[in-house]
Amino acid sequence: MAKLYTITVNGTAYNVEVAEAGCTAAAPKAAAPKAAPAPAAAPKAAAPAPAGATTVAAPMPGKVKSVNVKNGDTVKSGDVLMILEAMKMDNEIMAPADGTITDVRVAAGQTVGTGDVMIVM
Repeated sequence: MAKLYTITVNGTAYNVEVAEAGCTAAAPKAAAPKAAPAPAAAPKAAAPAPAGATTVAAPMPGKVKSVNVKNGDTVKSGDVLMILEAMKMDNEIMAPADGTITDVRVAAGQTVGTGDVMIVM
């Protein structure tokens, strides 16, 4: 059995019907969910780093904010290679050793996961 109430909100009266516990009332139908966007094409798997190469991997998941080096650049240990944004903080990714950049595998705006190789030296 349902009860009818009149409720006034901001000066406007509304008639509301409330079903008692144990009564079966037709539940309002929810709007059909929107289709999820198609996932972006998976990036191509990068070739493994050559033997003896130094790799710079993502220490945490995040979004590449900027890349400060390009293939062929010579860097020293501690040079900032890129900025990785994670948890709304900018993290400087530094060169672990002196060397020459042989492969930059990421670009600004790209999302990376923990352990993804971003640069090969």
